Amino acid sequence: MSSWQPLDCHAHSTCSDGVLSPDEVIATAAARGVRGTVSDHASRDVRYSLKSVADVEEYESLIAHLPYRSMEFCSHDSLWRDLSDRHLDRLTHRIGSLHAVTVADGSLVRMFQKELPTGLGPSAYMAFHVAAVEALADVMPIEIFAHPTLLPYTLRDLPPEDLWDEAHEERLVLALKRNDIAFEVSNRYRAHTRLVERAVSHGVRLSLGSDGHSRDQVGNLEWPLALTRSLGVTDDALYDPAVHGTRRG
Repeated sequence: MSSWQPLDCHAHSTCSDGVLSPDEVIATAAARGVRGTVSDHASRDVRYSLKSVADVEEYESLIAHLPYRSMEFCSHDSLWRDLSDRHLDRLTHRIGSLHAVTVADGSLVRMFQKELPTGLGPSAYMAFHVAAVEALADVMPIEIFAHPTLLPYTLRDLPPEDLWDEAHEERLVLALKRNDIAFEVSNRYRAHTRLVERAVSHGVRLSLGSDGHSRDQVGNLEWPLALTRSLGVTDDALYDPAVHGTRRG
């Protein structure tokens, strides 16, 4: 019998907006037969998060004993740029997220705002969104792009295969490929199969993430794992920093 266990690369604790302590995150994942990660928000633009270098120092000391340690950085926020190599290298892997996108007038469209700005339709927004993904992949010191299909609320009920045309998908996948960044198969924000298939066809490594914030979410990888297996991705090919290393060596 194989000893392989899935790795939840992305879950949150009370250090940001989760309800479990870091040790409880790991224990909750383990109870599901999953290796757990604590990967709290490090961003001045997330309400409950690590908001300063001092906060990051304290967090890294708190989780130093855990086998998998990460942080989730917002691409539009500057905190990740303020961290030294020493801070980054204390983590087993690093996660980048697109939580806001800059549009033509220089304003930000946030993923959790209710409506798009007046005059900005879905197609026009997606052009800005995909450009932001490319910029994220080209500059951020990360191994995983979290929840790749997270979009503003007003777009989430539209058919994803129409909203994400194939040219958009191709640009996203190629940005991850050229920067050796894993595509997170998120249990919380589930990507449409065509996009995940495209990532696989281009040789982009996949990672599993619950994006768990609560006890019932942390370590819940049933859907992501079923999808990756259905696409022929072997379990041992899924991203694990202990096996596949990091972009930082």
